[in-house]
Amino acid sequence: MELQLMGAAEIQERLGVSRQRAYILINRRDFPAPIATLKMGNVWLKEHVEAWIAEKRPHLLEADDEA
Repeated sequence: MELQLMGAAEIQERLGVSRQRAYILINRRDFPAPIATLKMGNVWLKEHVEAWIAEKRPHLLEADDEA
C-alpha cells in the first residue's frame, strides 16, 4: 500500500481556499493531527484529510462526483 500524504499546499488546493483560510482550518481542533512535522512543515495522511472533508465539507465531494 502506498502512503499518500498531503501538505498545507495540497490541502489548500483540495479545499479550494486561500492559504490563510487553509491554515485556519488546519489549526482547528477537529482537523486531523499531522502524522509528521518536517522542515517544510506538517504532513497529513490523505485518507484522514478526506475523511474530515467528507464529514465537515461534504459539498466538496459532490463537486468531485460532477467533474
